[in-house]
Amino acid sequence: MRIASLVPSSTEMLFALGLGDQVVAVTHECDWPPEAASIPHLTRTIVPAGLSAAEIDRTVRETVGAGRPLYELDAGRLAELDPELIVTQAVCDVCAVSYDDVVAVAATLPSKPRVLSLDPMTLDDVLDDVRRLGDAAGVTAESRLLREQARRRIDAVARAVAGAPRPRVAAIEWLDPVFIGGHWVPEMIGLAGGDDVLGKPGERSRTAEWDEVAAAEPDIVIAMPCGYDAARSAEEAELFEDALAAAGAERVVAVDASAYFSRPGPRLVTGIELLGHLLHPDRVPAPPGAEHVDVAMAGAGGGT
Repeated sequence: MRIASLVPSSTEMLFALGLGDQVVAVTHECDWPPEAASIPHLTRTIVPAGLSAAEIDRTVRETVGAGRPLYELDAGRLAELDPELIVTQAVCDVCAVSYDDVVAVAATLPSKPRVLSLDPMTLDDVLDDVRRLGDAAGVTAESRLLREQARRRIDAVARAVAGAPRPRVAAIEWLDPVFIGGHWVPEMIGLAGGDDVLGKPGERSRTAEWDEVAAAEPDIVIAMPCGYDAARSAEEAELFEDALAAAGAERVVAVDASAYFSRPGPRLVTGIELLGHLLHPDRVPAPPGAEHVDVAMAGAGGGT
């Protein structure tokens, strides 16, 4: 089967299901696993590189508000590759090519490909999407196994932290303006033994003011700017040192959002393990390779 993946998370799922050799096209953002980078790219962003967080937010709002797409789809290249299955999403307007555009292009292709939209809001939705994708790609047994393995790892973290004190956690998905992590992130925090003091499971990410973050009195702030790795997240957090320090948290930690939090793919499980380790290091070991950076906050309650 020839498969085109228009979402980084679905690319990760396809490779995890053993279908990497059937993926004929991906997006410009598909960077995991590393071999995905060598597959033909079908998209590009209209957002210029090098913008600040505020400038990126303003560009996105102006573009979406004007009804223009944030991503361009190479329809000609897609037609040449003529996939049998196209995997996309409609849950986030700023995360991928427009679903309607994908459907319109698919209708013109000789193969009349199936368009599968993965639009999770919760962790269970993400796990169910593994099954849905496996069924669509003809690897039902493999998808069931991957889902079961993920659930066992999640359950292991939940058991390890059971009965432990639950730190108050604020998950910040963007810093200018402040976005509170939503969708599956509050669930991840809960399973890892923390209480999300700002986000609600299954609800969209939302904007907030720094005063609201401070009023929530978090013990720990997790800086997870959407699309950034741990080092870039730490750089962003340092730019807002005063605001983060005023929140009064004992610790500010920057994580790799792209790998473990932003994308609803298999590596969310590693994100739960990482959170479990950050909140309860005596109970949950650090998952191999999952980097994080403790951000020094002058005046914060003991941050390192």
